[in-house]
Amino acid sequence: MKKIAYQNVKGTQDYLPNAEVIRRSIRRTLEDTFIQYGCKPLETPILNYTELLASKYGGGAEILKEMYTLTDRGERDLALRYDLTIPFAKVVAMNPTLRMPFKRYEIGKVFRDGPIKAGRFREFTQCDVDIVGVESQVAEAELMMMAVDAFRKLDLEVVIQYNNRKLLIGMLEVFNTPVDKINSVVLILDKLEKVGEAAVISELMEQGLSSTTVQSINRFFNDKKNTRFAYFAPFAKQNQLVQQGLQELQELEAYLAYLDVKDQCVFQPFLARGLEIYTGTIYEVFLADKTIKSSIGSGGRYDYAIGGLMGTGEKFSTVGISFGLDVIYTAIASKENKQEESTVDFYIIPINTWKESLFAAATLRKQGFTVELELGNKKLGKALDRANKEKIQNVIIIGEEEVKNNQWKIKNMITGEEREEYFLFNK
Repeated sequence: MKKIAYQNVKGTQDYLPNAEVIRRSIRRTLEDTFIQYGCKPLETPILNYTELLASKYGGGAEILKEMYTLTDRGERDLALRYDLTIPFAKVVAMNPTLRMPFKRYEIGKVFRDGPIKAGRFREFTQCDVDIVGVESQVAEAELMMMAVDAFRKLDLEVVIQYNNRKLLIGMLEVFNTPVDKINSVVLILDKLEKVGEAAVISELMEQGLSSTTVQSINRFFNDKKNTRFAYFAPFAKQNQLVQQGLQELQELEAYLAYLDVKDQCVFQPFLARGLEIYTGTIYEVFLADKTIKSSIGSGGRYDYAIGGLMGTGEKFSTVGISFGLDVIYTAIASKENKQEESTVDFYIIPINTWKESLFAAATLRKQGFTVELELGNKKLGKALDRANKEKIQNVIIIGEEEVKNNQWKIKNMITGEEREEYFLFNK
């Protein structure tokens, strides 16, 4: 018989209980925050028609290279979703009676056949919130505030970089970037923090841009005033997109300042977010200590995806944010001296008292406690060792004497204190 070599598909992994406890705690924290902000739950299929995900309102050329595709028995072209945004846009397009503004959250698996690095896999979980029907930057401000709240609860210090695609594209127009090159240039600019200025300038030259255009972009990079909105005022007089983008950024900054989160939210004029779907404000969330270089959350405004999917071209004001559960887990799990806490309230050790111990566990569970019953028939010493290793605070020992006297013995594993309490075993 041929021996099977057991291994995970590259870019996927198993999460054993110790890890999954942390992941589910992160998920609960995010979900509770989403609900606190008035978001409604939604679930969409993992399987979609390739045509939907590959539309120009989807993730753009870069993500399409990473899309997993397949066919079913009916020879239909299908694909695994690579994010939760387009499936959400599809839901809004298919359900015109949804009451606006519509705020939804969804937590689910997505798939990308892309590079693997710390916290980045090919099967991963995204946690998304999207708002449809709000034109004002108040929607962006609420999502950014929500991100600050969520990471505060997760005990992670973050910085949110933000920009506006109108401002960026308008500046490229001012620099006489050819219209057919703008999307490519935006993708290149999106790599600035990862590969550095020299590599970006080199790639821009390879695009066949004029030396004047490249020099203008280079001066833009190096002008120390480029993080101030006043820097863009003269360009706003020349270009309508710059003017619109600047107005939106100023509105957003006013909200952030009033909410007292301006120090955590930083304007970054070269932030591009390579996806072609974005039409306005964009943002990325980074760990303040930079222990993980890549973003742990991102999003932005995409006003034409829903109308594009409907084939009407109608504008649906839409803004969203997405958090990567796996990369957040990597950040939390890598924290030094992180103390794992048990989720078990009581650990019951039976000593020849299976029936009574099952009854005791059932009674405590009905009262809302989390109870683990020792099913491995361990001797008392080994069972107590297990409780210590798994940091279970309260152990209940039920032997024949305890049953006879209608009592159980509770041992506090931290203080070593033991106490006896009445419990009716003999019904």
